[in-house]
Amino acid sequence: MNTLYMKQKVFSLRGRFTIKDADENDRYFVEGSFMKLPKSFTISDKEGHEITTITKKTFSFLPKFYVDVEGQETVTISKEFTLFKPRYTIDAAGIDVQGNWWDMDFQVMQNGQVIGSVQKKWLSWGDSYEIQVMDETMEYMLISIVVAIDCAKSDQAAGASAAT
Repeated sequence: MNTLYMKQKVFSLRGRFTIKDADENDRYFVEGSFMKLPKSFTISDKEGHEITTITKKTFSFLPKFYVDVEGQETVTISKEFTLFKPRYTIDAAGIDVQGNWWDMDFQVMQNGQVIGSVQKKWLSWGDSYEIQVMDETMEYMLISIVVAIDCAKSDQAAGASAAT
């Protein structure tokens, strides 16, 4: 089991941040596109090899993300229309998320087995998440899910503040 920590910088225009391991070593680098359509995020390992690309669908009523892991489209994450609590669906073989998406406190399951969990760390400067990886073969997928959902939450918060 691996534990990873994702902490976003509060004042980063490009959406650039690192994902660290339990010993606080840089493990992955995340870089978002700036002023570019479609909005995308690239996740690279510490050697600089691109491992995941997350692309937000342009001109969509509700957020939708396409996740390419190691060059192959493997997952589509879509926000569903609900009146009260946000809900997302993941279109991937046997992957399901259980728990509280909005507060970023959930487990990721594959075919009924827990492959990882995510918990938001409160009382921190910027968004910080602890990602527990139970199945190391799904590490890239777990990181991608967290980045995509966090992006959807950030976009919604920005839209809500712009409307006031």
